[in-house]
Formats: sequence, C-alpha cells, structure tokens
Amino acid sequence: MNDLIKNKLAILPDQPGCYLMKNRFGDIIYVGKAKVLKNRVRSYFHGTHNTKTQLLVSEIADFEIIVTGSNVEALLLEINLIQKNMPKYNIDLKDDKSYPFIKITDEKFPRLMITRKVVKNSGKYFGPYPEVGAANDTKRMLDKLFPLRKCNKLPKKVCLYYHIGQCLAPCVNPVDPNTYKEMSAEIEKFLNGKYDSILKELEKQMNEAAAEMKFELAAKFRDNIRSIETIATKQRITNSENINRDVFGYYVDKSVLCIQAFFIRQGKIIERDVNFVDMYEDDAQDLFLTYLARFYENHFIPKEIIVPEKLENIEEIFTEKLPKIIVPQRGEKKALLDLATNNAKNAVSQKHQLVTRKENNTIIAVQNLGKALNIPDPIRIESFDNSNIQGSDAVSAMVVFDSGMPFKKEYRKFKIKTVEGANDYATMQEVIYRRYSRLIKENKALPDLILIDGGMPQVNAALSVLDDQLGIDIPIAGMVKNDKHKTSELLYNGSIVDLGKSTPEFFLLNRVQDEVHRFAIEFHRQTRSKSALQSELDEIEGVGPKRRKQLMKHFKSLKKIKEASVEELAASGIPERLAQEIYRHWR
Repeated sequence: MNDLIKNKLAILPDQPGCYLMKNRFGDIIYVGKAKVLKNRVRSYFHGTHNTKTQLLVSEIADFEIIVTGSNVEALLLEINLIQKNMPKYNIDLKDDKSYPFIKITDEKFPRLMITRKVVKNSGKYFGPYPEVGAANDTKRMLDKLFPLRKCNKLPKKVCLYYHIGQCLAPCVNPVDPNTYKEMSAEIEKFLNGKYDSILKELEKQMNEAAAEMKFELAAKFRDNIRSIETIATKQRITNSENINRDVFGYYVDKSVLCIQAFFIRQGKIIERDVNFVDMYEDDAQDLFLTYLARFYENHFIPKEIIVPEKLENIEEIFTEKLPKIIVPQRGEKKALLDLATNNAKNAVSQKHQLVTRKENNTIIAVQNLGKALNIPDPIRIESFDNSNIQGSDAVSAMVVFDSGMPFKKEYRKFKIKTVEGANDYATMQEVIYRRYSRLIKENKALPDLILIDGGMPQVNAALSVLDDQLGIDIPIAGMVKNDKHKTSELLYNGSIVDLGKSTPEFFLLNRVQDEVHRFAIEFHRQTRSKSALQSELDEIEGVGPKRRKQLMKHFKSLKKIKEASVEELAASGIPERLAQEIYRHWR
C-alpha cells in the first residue's frame, strides 16, 4: 500500500457512494458501490482476501470516491460508471445483448419481421426468443402460411414472393385491408400458442389436395403441419397462467456469483440465460441488484419478476413501467425459483471445473514459453501480421493475448501510410514504431513478448525500431511454420527454439498465429472491397463520395447497382440523368 492510498483511507467519509479503483497508468480497473464508503473501501486493504481480490488489490495504485445522497443514487451512478469505463474487473455482462422478437407491424398492409428493438406503438411484439435461429424458424413457417407483404417499401412491380405464393402483392393488386387484419389475427393466435385452428385447417387442405390427387401440394401441407408440431413441442408448458414473467435464481461459490434466469412467455419457458460475476469484497445481494439494473436497460420488462429474496431499492431500477416483484414461499412459483437456483449451483460448479482445467493449460503454456525463451512469464503477448496483394491495399493487424487468452478489446488495425509496394520489412518498421511510440507517449504498459508472423527480416525490422528509434527492450520472436503451416518453432535471438509437438505452448502459439492471420486477412478483405467499390464507381462522371454512399445505402452491393435499371437507380434518389449515365457505364 503506497502513501497516497494510506492518506486517502484515513479521510474516507461514512456516507454512501461509489469508488473507482485505478492502476499505475490511471486506468479505472474496478467500480463499486457502498452503503458506507469508509468501511467498504478500507476492507480492500486490510485483512485476508480470496485470490481474485488479491489480484485486484495488487494492481490498485490509487482510488477515487463519489459521495451520493442515498443508496439508490449510488446504484444508478455505479451502473453509469461501469457503462462508461468498462473496467476489466467488473461484471462481465454483455450490455448489447438483447433477444429477438417477432413483430407484426402497425401498417395498412402489415409485415412480419424479426427485431431486437421494441418501439412503442409501432406494432405487436411476440417473444423474446432465446436465439435468432428459433425466431427465424417460426417466421419462415408463418411466411409459408400467411402471405403478408415482405418489402419495406411497396415496389412498382411484383417480386419473387408473389410468384411463390408468399405475398398478395398489394403493390399492384387491390387487396382488402381486412384480409390483412384477419391474417394478422391468426398469426397472433399462433404466436400466443394457439395452434389448434391452424392445424385443423392445414389438415383439411391436405386431405382435399390428396383427394384431388394433388400429392405435391398435399405434401407441402403435411410438411407445414410437422413444422408447427415441432415448434409447439419446443415450448415447454410450465403453468396454466398466460403471463410473461422472468425468474431469477443465484448461487455463490469460490468468489463467483452465478445468476440463472428463466424467461417465461405466454406461460411457457422459452429459454434460460446464465451469467457469471466475479466477486471481490462485494455483497452478493448488491451485485445481483446491479446485474438486474443493467439487464433491464436493454431487455423486455415482463409483467412479473420472481427473485429469491426481498431486494432493497429494486423498484428504483425500473424507469418506465414497474413489474410485480415476487418472492415466492411455496407453490408453482417457488418450484420455478428453486429450479433456477439449482441450475445456477450446477452451472457455477461446472464453470469452476472447466476454468480450472483451462487455466492450468494456459498457465503452463505461458510458463513453458517463458522458460523456452529464457524470459519472465510472457503474460501479455502482442502479435503482428501483414497482408497485401502484390503491394496493394497493404495493411497490418495486431492481436493481444493476456494470460494465454485472446484480449479482443485490445486488438488493433493499421493501414500502411508510408510504404509503397510489397515491402514487409518497411511495413513492419512502420507498424512497430506507430504502436510502441504511442504506448510510450501515453505511458501505457508494454507487452512481455512480441510475436511476428514472419522470418528473420521482419524480426530484425522490429528490433531495429525498438532498439535504435525507441530505446526500449521487449523480447521479439518470429513464428516459424512447419510443413502443416503450424508454428512449431520460434526465431529468437538469432537461433531456433523448438517448442515440440502437442505441448501446451505449441497449441498456444498456434492459436496466436491463427488468430492474427485471421484478423489481418479479414481487415485486408474489408479494405480491398472498399477500394474496389470506390475505384469502380469513381470512374463514372458525376458520382462522388456522397452519391457513392447514397447508392450503396440503397442497393447494399456493387453487383445490385450494376444490375439495376434506370428506374431503379433513380428510385435511390439520384437525378435521372445520372441514373442513365450509370446504366450506360456498366453496359
């Protein structure tokens, strides 16, 4: 504990608020809340701790506090601070995760669509579905049964869906809006779990088609019946109440909080969700409340929420509508809660077993790699790969592995600025200089090992920049591939280091190699695609960056622009004269 922290601990207030732990570079690594800041913050620096808390405390070089007027304010502030700073030790919850809904739009000729965003007064929503695949299966089935329109905007001529019987083509045909209302009502029944009437009608149509010896048509009806029955059996009835509710149970083991959620829609469990939260000196109930607050920022709020215990201030996390919060003591709801809690207990036990095996392998790999190169354990590894085609659209990519695991938040892409043609040596020099001069300037941590996907020229290029231009000493090794294109040896200090086959370090190095190569190729493909698009469209007089963007936004691809008629080009919003010029250009 340094003198700065000692002095700050002595003057902590006994009020509620949030605390922000920082490392030696000033980065916020953890955000927490407390009813009494003095007690909570001091607890980190006194007494014994579990391994995770020890690791956190070992990185703390400073901290800040923000005093709030109440525990509720501290909860809301904590959520905002986590969202803004994304500290490495906080809850590993994907904030952008949301579940798909099937929506019947509120239009004269409604559409059926899949969306992850619920907008008030824009239609009727059904779900959420556990994954987009399940929603797509259901929508495909409904598209076959009910010919609602598919186009975002009504076109001037019929499309393929009309010809295959999945659209009534209101764009050209006089369709009674009541027909759409009736179809929408039937779809709504289906999505609410009332399949009987649709199944009876399909069975009747199948029998009629078979009687008329229209066996292909009868087979289609039969397949539709089977699809509906499959969808119906995937949804397990849990109770007779047609109520949307979420059920949450949690369990703590070895400083890990596991939260298990069951989503029940129209009386059916449609799926579960599992989240693991690392605990430090936190209270499990406080962490669970924080989880719920962040969860419902981006998720559908049901009519009822079942939780294992009474939570102080839980009502404050719902700003729009307040669901009914239930802590069941007996009966069917208590059975659901016990089911969620038991699943959380099993999940956290399995996670510990898997994590232990995974950590053992990666730790051994990192340690063995350090021994093989005679350097301290390379906890942070940064790896580079260049990509170009005959010198064009040259790019480079960097991936980061922390403790043997990919750290994707730290991946970086580089467009080459100073090198012309295919010159891997100069490209590597530019990228290495840009990367590490910036880290030095920003006073950020340097890696323990740099890996280059290349031979001695690329390694020497990187060394010349670090030694001669930047004056820093970081171990650099080149990844040497065997006849199966796998990294089995490293070029280090002018000699070959054999990693052996089927060793933990062999698998780690190959994972690094595959990841950096994939990342570089993906970036190069994106860059090349943009360049090709820009060069082809820029050949046409009158098409500049603004028109190019307008055309791509409308048609989505260069291929569709090439195939478009003059009328279709003009429909994108460009002048008709320019549309004619573009049409003539491709022909």
